[in-house]
Order: sequence, then C-alpha cells, then structure tokens
Amino acid sequence: MKLPPLDFEKPIAELEDKLADLKKHSRANDINFDHEVRRMEGKIEETKRAIYENLTAWQRVQIARHPARPYALDYFQLSFTNFIELHGDRRFAEDRAMPGGFATIGDHKCAVVGHQKGRELKENIRRNFGCANPEGYRKALRLMKLGEKFGRPFVALIDTPGAYPGVGAEERHISEAIAVNLREMMVLKTPTVAIIIGEGGSGGALGIGVADRVLMLENAYYSVISPEGCAAILWKHRKHAPEAAAALKLTARDLFDLKLIDGIIPEPLGGAHQDHTAAITNLKKVVHSQLDELSKIPTDDLLAQRYAKFRRVGEFAGDI
Repeated sequence: MKLPPLDFEKPIAELEDKLADLKKHSRANDINFDHEVRRMEGKIEETKRAIYENLTAWQRVQIARHPARPYALDYFQLSFTNFIELHGDRRFAEDRAMPGGFATIGDHKCAVVGHQKGRELKENIRRNFGCANPEGYRKALRLMKLGEKFGRPFVALIDTPGAYPGVGAEERHISEAIAVNLREMMVLKTPTVAIIIGEGGSGGALGIGVADRVLMLENAYYSVISPEGCAAILWKHRKHAPEAAAALKLTARDLFDLKLIDGIIPEPLGGAHQDHTAAITNLKKVVHSQLDELSKIPTDDLLAQRYAKFRRVGEFAGDI
C-alpha cells in the first residue's frame, strides 16, 4: 500500500503524478515524449535535493517516524546473517517490543537487541508501538551478559518514543530496569555499538544506549522528550512541536556537533524508507567497521575510554 506523502513532500508527489500522466499519455497515443520525460525527471531530482538537503528538525522527526522505514528486525535479518532470536527475561515475560538474540555481521558474531514497531495496527499492538516494558530491558541485559560471557560484541538498534509508561511497567520497576542497564553497560567487558535508527526517546533509548560508539542514521532523532511533549509543557499546545524540535537540538547533526554521538550514518535521498537496500547496506558497512576498530582495543583500555567518553558529556569551556 502506497502511503500518502508528508506535507513537505507534496511538491515532489505532484511532479511524480504529472510524470506518470505524461508517460501514460505517451503510451496511449504512441507519441514520443522522451525529451519532456527527461526534463520532468530532472526537475523531480532537483526538487528532491532542494527539499531533502534543507530539512528542518521537525521534518526530520517526521521522517524518523515514517512507518515504511526499516525497523530493527529488518536490519537483523538483512544487515546481519544467521540471526537467532532469543526470548524472555527469565523473570516475568517475553517483551515483543524489544527482540534480540545472536547474529553475525561480516566476521563478527554479536549479541543484538533493538526496539521493534509494527507497520499496521495489529502488529503495533503486539509490539506495543515500540515501547518496551521492564522485561524488555531485562532481556536486553541478559543478552548483553551472554555476549560478554562468550566474548561477543553487543549491538543495539534504538527506535522508540520512550519506555512504556503504564501502571504495570511502574509496578514492575521500569526505572530500576533502565538504571541497572545504564550501570551494567558502562562496565560491560565487550565492545558495544548503539545506533539510533529512527526515534530515540528519553530513558527508553538510553536503556540500551550506553556504548563505546553511539551512532545515528541521518534522519533519526535523539531527545530527552518528544517535540510534542516539550511543546505541551512550554507552550501548552502541541501545535508548537516544530519550534520545540528546533530548540531541543535533537537531529544527528546537532548531536554530533555537541559531541553527544560519535558519527552519522548517511541515508538514501529522502530517507531510509525510500530505499531499504541502500539504508541496510550503509548500516552494515558502518557497524562492521566500528566492530573491526573496537575489537582491537584491549578490554581495560576499552572500559577506560568508555568511562571517559560519558564523563565528557555536559562539559563546556568558556562562557555559556
């Protein structure tokens, strides 16, 4: 099913519709419109570049949430090989919002975990809209520890609006589960890589995000609060979400400039949902490269570098 374009993509959609009509008219009347077709294709490409190379923070948030983007399981099955999913936290239940297991990327055998959304309502309900419960974070910790035990690096793919805020999650201590993960990931004796592939919301993202390398896809976002939540607090109305998105400095470029992430993974023009193959290939190359680099660092040095990396967060020099 073709999804409707985002508001800022409508000029592109209109041109593509005109191009389709031109080609249809050419075939129906056996008239050669090759020159006009090439001109229209050039105009579409020019319009795409003008729009996608000058996106606002709010427009990137919209792309990060696009339901056609590749999700964690897409990457596990296509960027990695031999993915074997493991289930349950051995305490309460299986959390389908956070699948994980073991997989191979290049010559690296890894423990992997990620947030998983659904593409339609039934699947979203099953996946809890990508919002993990405490058992999801405890399952992730179990996989981290298994990876550490067998000398496997740990890779996390982050894509969540936030941890689930329901009564049951609070009763089962969601804050404690995330806090334990933060502590344990800081001292995990194996290389760790975390990638924000879509939404990176608050503690829900941080719960699997303390890593030697924290990377973001070009159109992902990473923030302490959603733009709508920020707008509701500061302006008392979510219509100010675009202003909040700009103020939050939540884009990959903003966070890289602030030294809060270590790198940006490029996406196909228009976003990862436009070309799954290219997006999946880009992520695979970067993860493999990072693991090659991290695997050569002695464990004690790796832990020291990880500690220093997160101690630097929030440091400023000069007048602020």
